[in-house]
Amino acid sequence: MLDQFDVITFDCYGTLIDWETGIRRAFRKAMTETRAEPDLEARAFKLYEMEERRIEKETPHLLYRDVLSKTALAVARKIGWNLSKAEASFLADELPHWTPFPDTNSSLERLARRHTLGILSNVDNDLLTGTLKHFTRRFDIIVTAENVKSYKPAYGHFEEARRIIKDRPWVHVASSQYHDIEPALTIGIRAVWVNRKNEVPLHKYSELGVTEIGDLGQLALHLGS
Repeated sequence: MLDQFDVITFDCYGTLIDWETGIRRAFRKAMTETRAEPDLEARAFKLYEMEERRIEKETPHLLYRDVLSKTALAVARKIGWNLSKAEASFLADELPHWTPFPDTNSSLERLARRHTLGILSNVDNDLLTGTLKHFTRRFDIIVTAENVKSYKPAYGHFEEARRIIKDRPWVHVASSQYHDIEPALTIGIRAVWVNRKNEVPLHKYSELGVTEIGDLGQLALHLGS
């Protein structure tokens, strides 16, 4: 039962923050400024997630702002976009301006009445600091890629959170099956999948103890907050 948990941790970008809209706008703005062909934007977004995952896996020691630049350059090469290294920082520049989903802050307000809140995120500390200004509630537990020197789906974030939380009942909430739900399952952490886009699950999550919800408002309702 979800109401048995004291601590709720969240993935940030894609779960609390509308990262897809933010990334699309960042690419659109950079392409306009560099006078790229308009039809390249859709192709860039299709490649973005795949390239980012590859770079995070191959170079887990890199700061996330460097991962973002390398990802932008890799995408640019593949689609024929003439992007220089000096221009490739646009994603890190825009990230602190990406905004929460409409349901985020109202749900966090409700959840914070009875739960300790945390964030486990694949970013640098300074980038997350910019994002935290968009939230109306404080997070008592924060674990970043910069802290643990690895990127989810590696287990570093979860192991560090487990060390901090100790034996308190804990559930992790995220939208990414790849980055969060699957590794949480593997190491025995209870998870809630926020399926905002009605995606097909990789497993029968209900049989594995994973609760599926459509947005964070449903989470607050489940937890009786």
